[in-house]
Amino acid sequence: MSEHPIDLRSDTVTQPTAAMRRAMADAEVGDDVLDGDPTTRRLEAIVAEMLGKERALFFPTGTMANQAAIWLLTRPGTDILVDGDAHIVTSEMSAAAAFSGVQVRVVRAAGRVMHADDVIAALPTAGDAPEQVLLCIENTHNSAGGAVTTIDAMRAMRNVATRAGLAVHLDGARLWNAAAATGTALADFASCADTVMVSFSKGLGAPVGAALAGPADVIERAVRVRRRLGGGMRQSGIIAAGALYGLQHHLERLPEDHETARAFARAVDGAGGATLVPPDTNIVMIDLPTPSASQVVARAKAQGLRVS
Repeated sequence: MSEHPIDLRSDTVTQPTAAMRRAMADAEVGDDVLDGDPTTRRLEAIVAEMLGKERALFFPTGTMANQAAIWLLTRPGTDILVDGDAHIVTSEMSAAAAFSGVQVRVVRAAGRVMHADDVIAALPTAGDAPEQVLLCIENTHNSAGGAVTTIDAMRAMRNVATRAGLAVHLDGARLWNAAAATGTALADFASCADTVMVSFSKGLGAPVGAALAGPADVIERAVRVRRRLGGGMRQSGIIAAGALYGLQHHLERLPEDHETARAFARAVDGAGGATLVPPDTNIVMIDLPTPSASQVVARAKAQGLRVS
């Protein structure tokens, strides 16, 4: 095995650069639960401005921020509409049911990502069906290979949701990538949703952290929900500084990630029968006829390349 393995399992395995570590070590801090942390407040203000929202709140994880949004925009005993392969469904441990008492109504996407027609098809027609109150959209879509939902598709789903009386939450863990790939402003994507989650530990190189942005009154309530979920942090400026550094120095380099992913995809496509969908962003998904994926993962690891 190589002395210096290459790890392509996820954009979450990045480690903070020396400069990011220095920024974290030198961060001005306070007690964010007691009376506020200045570095965290600065990060929140910048994120709110970037997303065109009134206010943003720093969270330790994207999952917690997603679940806070669901808590705030629903009531127990109601339904939320979510793509069946979305992170909220596949990777958040049934938290929507456990914490908010809501039922997930799965939207079956006809293509790689959900569109307005898919949402319409998932809306109930019977009068005694459970009440739907929230539509959740993921952009980029992790399980679909980092696929981008275009701004036109986002707006169309927002229109369907509005007509149906649904609030909209955007799981934008990799919204940075969607903006970089399309040239669409972050605020334009965010305008299609009431609340938006963005992550700093994916693509930006920060070791931890996410933010939830939305109307000021909703985010004010989110402070209590975050604390109830165990997310009240004290000197959070130390980790917020890593997120700030990522926004200031790494965000503009995302197109490099996308080009590297495309080059990798071109090199692998067709090798040994492998087939790929050209990546929209920074995730490359490979279909293998034989040998099995687990064998390829093991052989690649032996050569110093980690994939999942």
